[in-house]
Amino acid sequence: MRLLLFILILSLGGCSGQSDSPDPGKAPGVPENWSQEGFLRADQPRKFLFPEDHGPHQGYRTEWWYITGNLETPDARQFGYQITLFRIALTPQAADSSASLWRASHVWMAHLALTDVAAQTHYQRERFSREALGLAGATADPLRIWVEEWDLYRDRLRSSWQLSAGSDRFTLQLELKPLREPVLQGENGLSQKGDAAGNASYYYSITRLATSGTLTLDGESLKLQGLSWLDREWSTSALSDDQTGWDWFSLQLDDATDLMFYRLRQITGGSSPQSAGSVVLADGSLLNLNSEDVILTARRWWNSGDGIRYPVAWELFVKPLQRQFVIEALVDDQEMNLSVRYWEGAVKVTEAGVQTGLGYLEMTGY
Repeated sequence: MRLLLFILILSLGGCSGQSDSPDPGKAPGVPENWSQEGFLRADQPRKFLFPEDHGPHQGYRTEWWYITGNLETPDARQFGYQITLFRIALTPQAADSSASLWRASHVWMAHLALTDVAAQTHYQRERFSREALGLAGATADPLRIWVEEWDLYRDRLRSSWQLSAGSDRFTLQLELKPLREPVLQGENGLSQKGDAAGNASYYYSITRLATSGTLTLDGESLKLQGLSWLDREWSTSALSDDQTGWDWFSLQLDDATDLMFYRLRQITGGSSPQSAGSVVLADGSLLNLNSEDVILTARRWWNSGDGIRYPVAWELFVKPLQRQFVIEALVDDQEMNLSVRYWEGAVKVTEAGVQTGLGYLEMTGY
């Protein structure tokens, strides 16, 4: 679940206004000069093919590759990390670079963050680039996605993902080996986000990847291992005009259960009926969740210091499982205060007072 395209489009378009009479061919909230005409839409189920669908999908407005993980050193020092590579189309067709090598049909934005739990510190960085002169891009064969030197690719021989990204303070070099097959979210991969036809995305997840590698932090090299989560979406849509944000949870439990749920919040304060999720059980079977299957209650809030408050502790009750989870931030201040502002960070999961897993939480619109 990565609906950041809504705010992202506004940010890149330099406009925050909405049309009084939205064009039915254009997502609500998109600047008036950004027509959706000619772009493909996620309006019906499709057949997914892997590894092909790990690669780019020409013709959709927005696409992203999103990875989160909880890792630790041999002496149990904990770290969380996230990286998202956003691909935003300027035109539905590929650009003709014959007139200029700078001409591109896509621009790219990437977010990278690291949470040092012991130090209660959160590092965050972002990058922008255009899909020209090799500065950024995505290829299907070989599968590679990059924004400058932030690089994600899939090793076909080992069926693993390789990640290399960093900043002036830290660098991650990780290998991620899928422990499960891709999970198609929603209706066989069609994830409906609103009532209107085409207000949806194609969405799949790899909910559990064994992860190992090296973190270099302020010159110190640390060996890491743990679990990661990969999300993939592409779409030409956005939030409906009666929705204001979302709360997204990905939880990896010690009993090999993986749970994802997102609550789309309405302007009125309620939850959208399109809120949804899934559970992958220990035996690999899939249970889809709808908005009525989950009860979410905020337990504790953190204040960013300039008036924005985020709920950093939650109760999440899953009716079909009859399980009550308490989810709490490992570090309260994991706000991504970049060109797009939201909270994204590592969390722990407890049941009946006993820790039973780790995960990630994303919150927008607060």
